[in-house]
Amino acid sequence: MADDRKSFIIKEDANGGVNIADEVVAIIAGLAATEVEGVASLAGNLTNEVISKAGANKLAKGVKVLSVDDGKLAVRMSVNISFGYEIPKICQQIQEKVKSSIENMTGLEVASVDIKIAAVSVDNE
Repeated sequence: MADDRKSFIIKEDANGGVNIADEVVAIIAGLAATEVEGVASLAGNLTNEVISKAGANKLAKGVKVLSVDDGKLAVRMSVNISFGYEIPKICQQIQEKVKSSIENMTGLEVASVDIKIAAVSVDNE
């Protein structure tokens, strides 16, 4: 099963190389998305609170990372938005946050962040 995992090369030199698993990139993307105000959770109800209790590796299930032209990445994710927020505005914030988080933490270039709105969450507090 470990052979099915994709990885991305971050660095290669005379001392060796550094690869990062696609699942790690997906976790970074998922955590970044759930930090945006108005995002209730990732599809499957993965909130920051659930992630901290269940473990971040569950987060990768709501995010798909693909390799596209020239070694760039494409990220696809499904999110649940809280009622009352502007969907286009929230999606733009998610895209910016996910792109900058992945690029800052890994050095990999993100070509696109595609978002699917899976549901609108209505909390009765």
